[in-house]
Amino acid sequence: MGALLVIGIFIAASLVLVALIRGLSSFANLNPEDTDQDGTPRGASMQNRMMFARVKWQAIAIVLVALLLIFSQAK
Repeated sequence: MGALLVIGIFIAASLVLVALIRGLSSFANLNPEDTDQDGTPRGASMQNRMMFARVKWQAIAIVLVALLLIFSQAK
């Protein structure tokens, strides 16, 4: 069970890193003239989506770490 949780933590942490890099990339390539139908820059929309994805994966990683600690103390 512990090995499965460690693998899950590694995957969640990797996805946090991917979301962070994609968000920073869209921030670096922000073009204010490139807007969608609402007038919001497309890069800003991508930054928002990546921020929420990063927070989601961080929360999942924290839950997995907590489960790992709980199961490791139960032995």
